[in-house]
Amino acid sequence: MLDTKKKQTIIKKNQTHEKDTGSPEVQVAILSTKIDELAKHLKKHKKDNHSRRGLIKMVADRRTHLKYLQRKSKPRYDALMKKMDLA
Repeated sequence: MLDTKKKQTIIKKNQTHEKDTGSPEVQVAILSTKIDELAKHLKKHKKDNHSRRGLIKMVADRRTHLKYLQRKSKPRYDALMKKMDLA
């Protein structure tokens, strides 16, 4: 899982202003990191269905944030997709 220092570095790289911790860009970045870590875990532990359910929930949550950002601000969405290399 994410420790505090790693999470802070992710927030600093993706924040839109100095005190930003909850913008869609930050949330997508944090979720993407968690998804990557959990995917590695599931490659090792194939029968861990409880974690697999959490992974599916995180992917759906990230998709929801991305749809919101696409609807509200297409340039920010495009920049985030390019920066996170998601599409």
